[in-house]
Amino acid sequence: MKRLHTFLISLAVASLATTYASAETHKIKKGENLYSIAKANHTTVTELCKLNGLNKGDTLKIGKVLKVPGTQKAVATATYKVKSGDALYTIAKNHQTDVTTLKSLNGLKDNTLKAGQTLKVPALQSVKVATNTTPTPKSERKLAQTLASLPKSTYMKQEPSKKDVFNLGDIFFGEDANDDVVKVAKTKLGNRYVWGATGNKGTFDCSGFTKYCYKKNGVDIPRTSIMQSKYGKFIKRADLQKGDLIFFDTSRGRKGYVNHVGIYVGDNKFIHASSAKKKVVITSLDKTFYSQRYMGARRPE
Repeated sequence: MKRLHTFLISLAVASLATTYASAETHKIKKGENLYSIAKANHTTVTELCKLNGLNKGDTLKIGKVLKVPGTQKAVATATYKVKSGDALYTIAKNHQTDVTTLKSLNGLKDNTLKAGQTLKVPALQSVKVATNTTPTPKSERKLAQTLASLPKSTYMKQEPSKKDVFNLGDIFFGEDANDDVVKVAKTKLGNRYVWGATGNKGTFDCSGFTKYCYKKNGVDIPRTSIMQSKYGKFIKRADLQKGDLIFFDTSRGRKGYVNHVGIYVGDNKFIHASSAKKKVVITSLDKTFYSQRYMGARRPE
């Protein structure tokens, strides 16, 4: 019995070693965070934390080497010819990847593109369920049937129902993306409002604040509130979710244009860099001033 017990312990240790032996490494670069690294390596923040003994809120140091699941990194690539009006974000979304990965694949230093330019993009392949999920046979069949029915040209443009696809959001985009935006935003509560500031010395104006929070999560949105109000998916007020951008007309006499933006945090509240309060605060949408001046919402993806 003692020999059997010793054998089982040895087997467990060997299995653990095998699991981590298959991992690859990633050297942290400036501006990266757990979410963007997980997304670029086709895994989840939870899996990264498990591999490296981290917590989701831990600060990452530039140059530190992280383990990433080697079995989940995309290797196949295809080419895409840039068309007039294309942006890195839309190209990345249509090819199941993110801006950071596209820039890395093509050695790009900024987001500038030229019509006719040829980019390397991850080849569209069948989706593999993340290693930390355990779907039932029925849900696996549903996922396969749904993906097989989508034309390749519109593969990422359609939005299948959650009832039809098992954990599709986690598989493509990583987990808790919107929650991570809100978490970053809340770390700046009380920071000083300065017009035109985007995070220098910890100061922000309203759109500089929202841009900062999204960029920390691997999404590059426009700089001004009025341009942000035209970016991403339009969201009805009744369908607001954590991380959505919400817009207001705070001008005197309500002139009918967007000039203020915040991030929805749930419970009918939003976080924003307020020029009136001179700092980053959380405010209720029930407050008469903001309720009457609400202009709409967008969900960057």
